[in-house]
Amino acid sequence: MLVTYKDWHKMFLYTLYAYHTTIRTFTSATLYSLVYEMEVVMPLEVMILSLRILKDAKLEESEYVKLKFE
Repeated sequence: MLVTYKDWHKMFLYTLYAYHTTIRTFTSATLYSLVYEMEVVMPLEVMILSLRILKDAKLEESEYVKLKFE
């Protein structure tokens, strides 16, 4: 797929997501964490077994895998 300047509206949400989740050097925080006072959970962390997701959900790894495949 060739991306041109005419397709900017298709890429805007991805760009905005990256902008809000990038750590700023001056504040050492992301814009998302400054606004919502919590860390953002990346969609990839939900799809792939993440230790942060397991800790927040207070699930054992076996319970998480069982729930994921049901």
